[in-house]
Amino acid sequence: MLKTNHKLILASASPRRKELLGMLALPFEVMTSEVEETSVQAETMQDYVKGVALLKTRDVAKKASEATIIGADTIVVYDNELLHKPKSREEALSHLQRLSDNKHVVMTAVAIIEPSGQETVFVEETTVVFHQLTQKLIEAYVDSGDPFDKAGGYGIQTIGTLLVKRIEGDYNNVVGLPLAALFSQLVDLQIVQFAKE
Repeated sequence: MLKTNHKLILASASPRRKELLGMLALPFEVMTSEVEETSVQAETMQDYVKGVALLKTRDVAKKASEATIIGADTIVVYDNELLHKPKSREEALSHLQRLSDNKHVVMTAVAIIEPSGQETVFVEETTVVFHQLTQKLIEAYVDSGDPFDKAGGYGIQTIGTLLVKRIEGDYNNVVGLPLAALFSQLVDLQIVQFAKE
C-alpha cells in the first residue's frame, strides 16, 4: 500500500517504536544514538521533549547522512513536572502513587531529518487518566519489574494497562510513537507515497 525511495532509519532502541514503525510495512533499519538526554535544557515541557528527540536524531544523522532519520522521545508530565523512568523501587512507587486517580499528559516528540539536512519536529499529546490504585496493586506492579524502563513508571502496552481508566488521544503515542501523525508528516514531506496497484 505504501512505498518510499528513501532509506529510512529509526533512531531508537525501543522495541515498541520498532514494532509500531513496522506497521507501515516499509523497509527501515535501527540505529541507536549515544547522547546524554539530561543535557537538554528548555523552558517548557514541549521544548524539552523536542530537544531530546532532535538530539538523538541528529546524533544518528551524523553517522548516516544519506538516510532519512526518524527519532522520538516520550515523556510523562504530571502537574507540570517530568516523571522520568524510575531509577529505584521507591521512585516507581512514588510515581504511581501520584498518578493514581489523576490525569497526566504523555508527550511524544518526533524528529525527521532528511538527507538534505531539513528537520521536521512535532509533538503529539495524549491525556491519560488512572484508576484509583490500591497500595497492593502498586506494589505488585512495581515488583513485576515492568516500570523501570518506562517514562512515568508504567507501560500501557503491558500489564500496566490495568492501571489506566481511559485515554484522550492517540493510544500509540502513549506506547511511544504517534504513528498516524508520523505517517501524515511523511506523506506531506513526500518521503512516503501510496503505491499504485
